Amino acid sequence: MTLRHPILAGLDPARHVLIAGPTASGKSALALEIAERQGGTIVNADALQVWSCWRVLTARPTAEDEARAPHALYGHVAPGRDYSVGAWLAEVAALLDRGRLIVTGGTGLYLNALSRGLAAIPATPPEIRAWADQLLREPGGLARMVADLDAPTRARIDLKNPVRVQRAWEVLTTTGRGIAAWQAETPPPLIDPAAAHLLVLDPDRDWLAGRIDRRFRLMLDQGALDEVRALLPRWSPDALWAKAIGAPELVAQLRGEIDLDEAIRRAVIATRQYAKAQRSFFRGRLGDWPRIGIGP
Repeated sequence: MTLRHPILAGLDPARHVLIAGPTASGKSALALEIAERQGGTIVNADALQVWSCWRVLTARPTAEDEARAPHALYGHVAPGRDYSVGAWLAEVAALLDRGRLIVTGGTGLYLNALSRGLAAIPATPPEIRAWADQLLREPGGLARMVADLDAPTRARIDLKNPVRVQRAWEVLTTTGRGIAAWQAETPPPLIDPAAAHLLVLDPDRDWLAGRIDRRFRLMLDQGALDEVRALLPRWSPDALWAKAIGAPELVAQLRGEIDLDEAIRRAVIATRQYAKAQRSFFRGRLGDWPRIGIGP
């Protein structure tokens, strides 16, 4: 990995560091380098790496890497638990007394909430979540959800993103207020962006595409298929932990629906699409964060 930004030579060891970037761009390696050189606790900001059932498939830091520097909020949530950006933010708040945090991950909502604040939106009741899940599975369900939203929310969110639309629909159905109204009452951020280093890794697209392909094949060599096989008895595609990129494709392979080559092809495509969505989020919501070019 070639890093091309002068800010790396000028990091203040007394300031927190927030590192965003698409999947497979090298965020964990950079965070580890910073922690080893300057100190600090590496904090996970990846919504998939919080689940205890995934290590290989989500590219969590290895046990060897975790031994090289303090790590927090990796693999600490058991499948079946509810978990949200609000829960993650509360856990980060509890870590602030450790001193410097190096927060890294590809979940833009986490990093945005950390650096810009999070509205105190009430939790969605299980029955409304189940209703929303069922509605989204029905033909035309997404369009009906969009039509139900209030105008300010429709103007604010990505209406082509089912996750964002469902979340907004659940908030409106639960509280009677649009998510845009709740967000207008957002409190101050937990980490002041003016007092932290904010970085977005911006890899060359072809370089990242090749890295994604190689990394998924390496995951298979390291036991990703066995990891998925262990979860087959409790597999539920609607569960939060089941959103791990590559998991649905490997489930299909294990069930005999597709062969391994096809599962790999689909998983690599899904990962590239995910990276594209991450880039879009970073441009739109973290557009003022400095970029670090990465390439061959």
